[in-house]
Amino acid sequence: MKILVLGGTRFFGKKLVNLLIQEGHDVTIATRGNVQHDFGEKVKQVKLDRKNADSLKQAVGEENWDIVYDNICFSSNEAQAACDIFEGKIKKYVFTSTLSTLDQELGANLSEEEFNPYEYEIQYGNVEDFSYGEGKRQAEAVFFQKAKFPVVAVRFPIVLGEDDYTKRLHFHVERVANEKAIGFVNMDARMSFILSDNAAGFLKFAGTSNIEGPYNATSTGAYSMNELISLIEEATGKKAKITLIGDDESRSPFGVPKNWFMNPQKGIEAGYQFLQLDDWLPNLIKKLASEVYA
Repeated sequence: MKILVLGGTRFFGKKLVNLLIQEGHDVTIATRGNVQHDFGEKVKQVKLDRKNADSLKQAVGEENWDIVYDNICFSSNEAQAACDIFEGKIKKYVFTSTLSTLDQELGANLSEEEFNPYEYEIQYGNVEDFSYGEGKRQAEAVFFQKAKFPVVAVRFPIVLGEDDYTKRLHFHVERVANEKAIGFVNMDARMSFILSDNAAGFLKFAGTSNIEGPYNATSTGAYSMNELISLIEEATGKKAKITLIGDDESRSPFGVPKNWFMNPQKGIEAGYQFLQLDDWLPNLIKKLASEVYA
């Protein structure tokens, strides 16, 4: 198949491209060109400014695609540009969305129905006009209400992995190992996570299967921050210093005030097997801890 990946030079986007290459697809990546890729001649590359509709149009030209994966759309204006530019030129569009489309106030075990993009009021704007979650909500609303091609919105929780360039889990491991305080709002709050390999695998599945609509993509199970920190303490041999009053330096990026996690049952019923948190998160924590002490 002929596949375009918007983004794809780092983290789970890079893993997605590698999966597509392994299956022998004709892959083109479209990026700003700021991050050097190491796919060699296995992919084609075009450069673009995703925020600029004219740049996107010029980059993709008049090509036709079987699948477009969009990892770098963050607003309604960007989504509308994609709807206009790719109309009549693609068979399927896979948009990387987020758990943040689901209100934190809704709590635990959230299903896809908690946010209905098919009826959400569209407000057009650029990425700077919205919060991260609202920008993704607006993008979903545009894709599902305006696109003339099939769309899957893949809603990820926090994606973790050794190669996570945001180093959110690394932050916790390093601070515990170095006996520095970490600020949490609620240590009993439970959260969703997914491993970067599993995230890439579901994106591939979303494009190559016949599913459409919004899908939660998350490991089965949820960890409380108490459970997460206990695993880090075990891996580092250090006792965590937890504070309820954190500053910008110490505040946990997992510091949610209440339970906030998704139910992946819809994806499971569609035929995808998500990893369980227990199958990978403790081992990842041990790996990161070993690197701290290397």
